[in-house]
Amino acid sequence: MTEIPELRSAQRKGRGATSNKNGRFEALVREATDDGWGLADQPLAPLKTRVEIDASKTIVSHNDSPDIPFTSSINPYRGCEHGCVYCFARPTHTYLGLSAGLDFESRLFYKPNAAEQLRTYLAKRGYQCDPITLGANTDPYQPIERKFRITRSVLQVLHDTNHPLSIVTKNSLIERDLDLLGPMAEKGLAQVFISVTTLDAELARRMEPRTSSPQRRLKTIRNLSDAGVPINVLMAPIIAFLNDQEIETVLKAVRDAGARNADYSMLRLPLEIEDLFTDWLSSHYPLKKERILNRIRDVHGGKIYDSTYGVRQRGQGEFARLTSQRFKLASRRLGFTDVEALDRSQFVPPSLDGQLELFS
Repeated sequence: MTEIPELRSAQRKGRGATSNKNGRFEALVREATDDGWGLADQPLAPLKTRVEIDASKTIVSHNDSPDIPFTSSINPYRGCEHGCVYCFARPTHTYLGLSAGLDFESRLFYKPNAAEQLRTYLAKRGYQCDPITLGANTDPYQPIERKFRITRSVLQVLHDTNHPLSIVTKNSLIERDLDLLGPMAEKGLAQVFISVTTLDAELARRMEPRTSSPQRRLKTIRNLSDAGVPINVLMAPIIAFLNDQEIETVLKAVRDAGARNADYSMLRLPLEIEDLFTDWLSSHYPLKKERILNRIRDVHGGKIYDSTYGVRQRGQGEFARLTSQRFKLASRRLGFTDVEALDRSQFVPPSLDGQLELFS
């Protein structure tokens, strides 16, 4: 009997994941195979982005994780067109019955009522102002934001109420909103975290294909910094044998561009991301694949992932220790400062009837 070969990985231009395997909640598992009629030799059809409405009733999410520096966050979108293969948010797409692979970066959902929901949330009697983070799960400035402007609408509400916020992004589209971020930063109400994983344009193109290029991100850091917005940089994730050798050069470049602080995390491969990242390595870095995976296991105590708080982001073992030491020494040498605290005292609750609030 002739063995049916597995269909090759879906290496589509401009996409990060190379597969679209079913999520862990699905009853059936589908696997593409070559039926012998030359299917594997045909060019892959372009994968278009589909955007649908997310009808969630709430907009602010809360967490009490001891190793996450915020408790309240807003994600204007589900899924992320940036396509970062390592993204820890990918498994959240499986709750929708979709794949953490190509579905995550091509089947997107937006929240059209985000601004109205936020106003209602902030207007609740007894609300205690707590800084809100945009982009904790998926990037608030991913390409579809140009059309839908959900992030802009949320930012406008926070601006109008003097509510403190942090933004995490790797897209230069954030510069569009400097008219709001600049005045907020002047009041101590805004700070931005820019993710810079590498300065190697080719590695970035493969690993995070629809993000702004590394050089464009450096320009964004400069532009926001010149406008008075405090910029912090995240080198996340650090991956052995791919970008760990760049720690000092990345930190020097972002400091020269105006960043005030920098932090990092080690690569995490929970749930479906393990197979997605392994497939990606097979497609792009087959000769490095086993070395990289072995080092990931070393960092997580012999497992591919350890979810323990305090360990999952930093890792353990000799490589984790050396990485931490290198990062701290470089940061100290470059004069990075601590992340600034945001001012909660200026918050003014919004009015739902268009009148000024006289009492809270």
